[in-house]
Amino acid sequence: MSPHTLKTRLAQIEVLPGQPRENTNTILEHIAEAIRDGIELLVFPEMAVPGYLLGDTWEQQAFLRQCEACGHEIRRASQGLIVTFGNVAVDWSRRNEDGRVRKYNAIFVAENGEFVSPENGRYPFGIKALLPNYRQFDDSRHFFDLRKLAFEEHTSVQELLTPFHTTKATLGCILCEDAWDMDYAISPIAILAARPEVDLFINASASPFTLNKNHKRTRVFAAHARKLGRPLLYVNKVGIQNNGKTVFTFDGASCAYDAEGNFARCGDAFEATTLTLNLPLGHGATFADHVEPREDTIADMHAALTYGTRRFMKLCGLERAVIGVSGGIDSAVVAAIHAQILPPENLLLVNMPSRFNSNTTKSLARALAENAGCFYADIPIEASVDLTRSQIDGLAIQSVDGTRKQTLALTDFMQENVQARDRSSRILAALASSFGGAFTCNANKSEITVGYTTLYGDLGGYLACIADLWKTQVYALADYLNAEVFGRELIPRGSIDIVPSAELSHDHNVDEGKGDPLDYPYHDVLFKSWVEWWDRATPEDILGWYADGVLESKLGYNGCIANAFPNPQAFIADLERWWNLYQGMGLAKRIQAPPILALKRRAFGFDHRESQMGPLYTDAYEAMKNALLDRG
Repeated sequence: MSPHTLKTRLAQIEVLPGQPRENTNTILEHIAEAIRDGIELLVFPEMAVPGYLLGDTWEQQAFLRQCEACGHEIRRASQGLIVTFGNVAVDWSRRNEDGRVRKYNAIFVAENGEFVSPENGRYPFGIKALLPNYRQFDDSRHFFDLRKLAFEEHTSVQELLTPFHTTKATLGCILCEDAWDMDYAISPIAILAARPEVDLFINASASPFTLNKNHKRTRVFAAHARKLGRPLLYVNKVGIQNNGKTVFTFDGASCAYDAEGNFARCGDAFEATTLTLNLPLGHGATFADHVEPREDTIADMHAALTYGTRRFMKLCGLERAVIGVSGGIDSAVVAAIHAQILPPENLLLVNMPSRFNSNTTKSLARALAENAGCFYADIPIEASVDLTRSQIDGLAIQSVDGTRKQTLALTDFMQENVQARDRSSRILAALASSFGGAFTCNANKSEITVGYTTLYGDLGGYLACIADLWKTQVYALADYLNAEVFGRELIPRGSIDIVPSAELSHDHNVDEGKGDPLDYPYHDVLFKSWVEWWDRATPEDILGWYADGVLESKLGYNGCIANAFPNPQAFIADLERWWNLYQGMGLAKRIQAPPILALKRRAFGFDHRESQMGPLYTDAYEAMKNALLDRG
């Protein structure tokens, strides 16, 4: 082996959240294999021992002691090679600002059975300097960062952020966010780059999949590598983790960058794998081919969705699923996803028609089950809905002393909700118990945004796997599933072509072209501006763009607003209808929704934190509204 190369392996492992023993066993297996293969440097992800999104498990001292003990096992195993790995580090003599024991998000370097301390280090590990506190991240709730430590010790970050000197190379080690430094006052990677003796840089990450994040990361990290002029290793984990309300997938996408910003990939996304290479050290070293970064496609979205659903079922111990299929697009896509994951004998599709369901949709539901080759049942709900109606509609109630009396009535709208709840709370729940599994939530992001879904009805289920997809994206996914995944029409073409409808009243008659009150091509981009934009839009922004005639371009809407809304009154009424629901009952429903599988930026749940305050309209909005209405 040339003295200017280092036989290096990136270990893109699946990290199980909150399972340090299992994760350590995986790490030890990789170490043993690396020793047999003559590897000199073995690199693992951030928080490879404990997992990352663990909620307040970080407050359990027994868990911290377990992670610490596992770290020492890894140290002892590092015979004849260098091992870097992420773990929680504990200083039992100090306290965090919440009064609990001091914890650091740390990177450890072990060699020949000993921990290597960074130069002039206070501890035998490196400390994360930049703790993300946006989207799903809440790191400063649990960890003390390097900037705070520098302030506490009356020194500088430059003094504390130093390289690790091993027998074979000098390593500049940082953790995940430390490389995403554009909006911070310091740049950890720039601090280490000022040290010319550093042979290579390591970024150990725990970075959840987000659509198109890899495209941005490739550009950012390639630029870092070119500026550094030395190799940069990025290693990320695979698996799923959650914070209760939102489920996140980790896609890996690990790679090694050379001095020109080119990179070598570490296998496929969502795959536990390794990348081994003879890494040339020193300034200007090149070893990789140029790969043009690309935008993610529907294929990447599908991969994350299927991977996350499969892993979440395993996490919950579920081997069977029941899906209420209406003949429409959402339930068909959810069924197709589960048909990829489960054998047909473990999947039950059920259609639950009332008198409002057409023969068209009932036939489409049956055709879907036939195409999937799974179990199927028809369970009409008319009799049970009639029973509820007979018990409640016209019911006379009174106080015990007889002084207060009232007669209850079920409006047509209420009876629509009775149907939805009867399907989920009664039939699907009972079927899931008897079939030995769980039932799904088939709601999409458009419906979740404005609460166009019934609480305790079709909002129920073990997981809302497509609830981070806008309705228009659900259609695109259906076409992709048929064409690219199954290579045949698993989802009946009629389910894609039919008008989307809840079929809960005569006003929803699909055979007459009657459907949902949402114009999905427009409302999807409108809702996206409220939910997914980094600087989220409000009615004030929307109305201002409408008044200026630039709303289509601002939202990326391909249609014509004037064709949808003939006058300002109609536009404002629609805008306020959905904003009031988004900030009102829709929000209340989201709080009680099942976990949502995150695919994109600002998934509902912990990624999109909300408080029930009611809708807000600013003074500027009211002034614009009045001016538009006055003009007619």
